[in-house]
Amino acid sequence: MVDIFQYFNNWGYQHFTDRLLTFSTNQIGFFLNAYFCPMSKELKAWLMLAVLACVWGSSFILMKKGMFAADGSSIFSDAQVGALRMLIAGCVLLPFALRAVRKIKTFKQFLLLGTVGLSGNFFPAFLFTYAETGLSSGFAGMLNSFTPIFTILIGFFIYKIRLSSIQLVGVGVGSVGIVLLMIAGKSLSLTGTWYHILAIVLATLFYAISLTTIKYKLQEFKSFEITSLAFLIILLPSILANIQFETLNTLQENPHAWEGLGFISILAIAGTALAVILFNQLISTSSALFASSVTYFIPIVAVLFGISYGEKIGWNQVGSMVIVLTGVFIANYANQLKLFKKS
Repeated sequence: MVDIFQYFNNWGYQHFTDRLLTFSTNQIGFFLNAYFCPMSKELKAWLMLAVLACVWGSSFILMKKGMFAADGSSIFSDAQVGALRMLIAGCVLLPFALRAVRKIKTFKQFLLLGTVGLSGNFFPAFLFTYAETGLSSGFAGMLNSFTPIFTILIGFFIYKIRLSSIQLVGVGVGSVGIVLLMIAGKSLSLTGTWYHILAIVLATLFYAISLTTIKYKLQEFKSFEITSLAFLIILLPSILANIQFETLNTLQENPHAWEGLGFISILAIAGTALAVILFNQLISTSSALFASSVTYFIPIVAVLFGISYGEKIGWNQVGSMVIVLTGVFIANYANQLKLFKKS
């Protein structure tokens, strides 16, 4: 019996996770070839980009659906939705995390992965759901467009990444858009306060901290390893959070609990685990630069989903979001031009 377990640990488990990850990424390409053939490589990349934008763009309305039933009654609290999302995603990614855990060689790497787990996933999960108790999901998706601007600023101030004049112009335009978007959202007839708006601003800042940590400090890890290990580190806090917020009691007592859990599960599995696989596949078939352009489409998808569910979106909000995304585009234009010249 000991030999069997040793064999499983030394070969079987590693072989299983490798095959599962390979199967997941390869099946995406197989599905596209089988059902959308003939299709060029470029068209496949655009299709995957669209799917990814829809998955991540729909996450804002899924948070709302996890908190409120169709009749408007409460299901899970904002804290419970955040805790459940982290727990489910962590469990889905657990097999891959156990496979990759041997790559953690130093305590510094553990701290950096913990930073990614907390700032890139754990804290934003609670901040976004809190914000959506007072803001529409569409407006929350708009505010998410702050992330690229904060990423550029952290790279400049913390990691001393030099910015060209055109990038500084882009940051300036984006910053103006950020201020206008916050003012536009507050002037709309919402139940939320400035605290709800600032919660998303803080969440996007956390996202930027996570992205820059990955880019400048964890280059020895693959993106899927970073994601799975980060969720492994925050798995215990996720369990404790569900205990603290009495999530199990809600599952047992609320008549709409399983409906809400379904939406949260979609959010956790599709919006986190499967989205990472698809994002990796997109990078492998195109480029990291092309894949990062999903940033421009997520707010648009979030707004469309919000409108389809009857949420009010003002033109001043849309105009402010366009200004932010224009700033992001300008700030990234210099890097795109350099890559074009090198090619």
